[in-house]
This record gives sequence, C-alpha cells and structure tokens, in this order.
Amino acid sequence: MTPRKPWVRVLYLALAFISIALAVAGVFLPGLPSTEFVLLASWAAARSSPRLHRWLHEHRWFGPMLHNWHNGRMVTRRAKYMATVSMTLCMIVMTRTIPHPWVVWPLCLTMSAVLVWIWLRPEPAGAPDRSTAPLPAGRHVHRT
Repeated sequence: MTPRKPWVRVLYLALAFISIALAVAGVFLPGLPSTEFVLLASWAAARSSPRLHRWLHEHRWFGPMLHNWHNGRMVTRRAKYMATVSMTLCMIVMTRTIPHPWVVWPLCLTMSAVLVWIWLRPEPAGAPDRSTAPLPAGRHVHRT
C-alpha cells in the first residue's frame, strides 16, 4: 500500500530509516526502546518501500521480532528481560543524576507501567534453533 503522492512516500521512507537507526541505537542506549522503533519502521516501510519492508521481515534480528508481533502480539522472554534491565538502569541513573523529583518520578512510573504491559504480553511457544532453521530465500551461509 504505497501512497500515490511521491513526497508522502519519501516521508514514510524517511520515517522508516530514522526508526531503524533509533532501533539500533536502542540496543546500546539504556532507556531507548528498540522494539517499538522496529515496529514503526515496518509500518512505514510497508507504505513506502516493499523492498525495505521485505528486508526488515527477513532480517536476522528484526524478522523474528516482527513475526512474533504480527502473530499474536508476542514478546520473547529475552526481550522482556532486556527491557527490564534497560529501564531499571535508566531509572537508577535518572534518580541519581536529575535533581528534580517532579521530572524523575513521572518518568519512572511510566517506565514501570510499560514494563508491566510488556510482561503481560504472551511469549512465543518455542523459538526455532538458528543453527537448524531454514534461511530466507537468497541467503547462503556456510554452517559448520
């Protein structure tokens, strides 16, 4: 479903690339989510670039996350732990470095609510073993 106007397509494509960049940064920066940005990138790519959308869904890291979300709004246990650790570290840093409690506590409460929501998401029944899982079409990897 690509828009008819070229400038709208360019805006969606820009949003997709910015979201991918933020998702990658979220892997390394505590407090910055990555899952939400991958979902946003997929949504924007579906409206701007079928090639980018397919790449995201076939990607080694992003693909399983998108598959789980699109098939039951599922979040893996590992992603739940990573979100918990990341947000907890962020809360600790904020409480130690920001001198204004009126700024810190609403943010901590919001992150806590998000963590509760994440932990209430169902988990996939069983993740396939990467060493035996079939590769997407066009991918060739020598396995030892």
